[in-house]
Amino acid sequence: MRILLFAGKGGVGKTSIAAATGLAAAGRGYRTIVISLDSAHNLSDSFELSGELFEVKGEPVKVRPNLWIQEIDVQEEIKRHWGEVHSYIAALFRASGVKEILAEELAILPGMEEVSGLLYINSYARKGSYDLIVLDCAPTGEAIRFVSLPTILEWYMKKFFNLERKLAKVVGPFVERIYNVPMPEDSCFDSIESLFNRLEGVEELLSDSKVTSVRLVTNPEKIVVKETQRAFLYFSLYGLCVDGVIVNKVFPPETSDLFLKEWQALQGKYISELESYFSPVPVFRLPLYQREVKGIKALQELARDLYGDHDPAEVFHPEPPYRFAKDDGHYLLRIKLPFVTKEEVELSKRGDELIIKVGVFKRHVILPKNMATLTPQGAKIEGKTLTIKFGGKEDGQGKERRR
Repeated sequence: MRILLFAGKGGVGKTSIAAATGLAAAGRGYRTIVISLDSAHNLSDSFELSGELFEVKGEPVKVRPNLWIQEIDVQEEIKRHWGEVHSYIAALFRASGVKEILAEELAILPGMEEVSGLLYINSYARKGSYDLIVLDCAPTGEAIRFVSLPTILEWYMKKFFNLERKLAKVVGPFVERIYNVPMPEDSCFDSIESLFNRLEGVEELLSDSKVTSVRLVTNPEKIVVKETQRAFLYFSLYGLCVDGVIVNKVFPPETSDLFLKEWQALQGKYISELESYFSPVPVFRLPLYQREVKGIKALQELARDLYGDHDPAEVFHPEPPYRFAKDDGHYLLRIKLPFVTKEEVELSKRGDELIIKVGVFKRHVILPKNMATLTPQGAKIEGKTLTIKFGGKEDGQGKERRR
């Protein structure tokens, strides 16, 4: 089974690319489901589907042979999975004086859709329901939250869940009597525990590069490129493998229009930066089409332009190009550089970017916040891996050489 996450800034074309990927995979015989994790769903619009197909909101709908789509509906998910928790949170808002209707709305907490998506992924994986799960992720911030939730939930369950449950039983009646604030019933804790148990194993699925790949969708524009670099960093930190970057809406080269030529030159600059930054992860290009990408024919054309004869479910790059670690008080950055031998390594810092030069090779790596103020203290090459050690504070010198 394979899981593909299409992530990126809002409006870059994730939904069309996810839909086209699902269509191409289904055409190869894979039992495929495309799931929208964005609260502003437009997956069905990409396929130009009638709303009448969606008899039960949030359920998978078969749209082609071997192809299903699913648009998660948070209200339906609350009924199925969050009933007790939602009722308790709404009661808290009502107790604070919030009107009932508003309390019901406010009780839909951030993360509910993401957890629902994780539940479906884990369920489909356990049952072997599909060969390929394609995720049309929400914009970058929500997508990062999506992949971080398994770790956060596991930490909460191990550290605080049982303590909170015991405290609610012991001090709950006194709190309710003195402050007139409702305390969670035992059934509320049962609901949370049940959800956590159903998520067991999903973190291993997401971090297995043979199963799960992230494909970042971007446009050749400065702000979008910067956010794509940030997304790459955070997916790497959470242990997910990015196996491709898709540059969408590239102006066609065959134009004599001076206005477009200016844009082409600017786009070419950002595409070169992307290829340099993400190497050896492959960078794919998609043109700016004359019309909206909607309907089966348009999606099939997009899939051909993107994948050609390649299988969309294949792993285009098998491992994260860099990893972060901490050892003996020092932060480490390990980078796979298979062609490195004895060339001189040159490191420099510019803001939160680490610039690495090995011979003619150059890479920009955006550092996590806790490493951005530190100075590179040394680098060594072991086999095919370059390891860089950080420590101290930024000293302004910003450059160091190691062999």
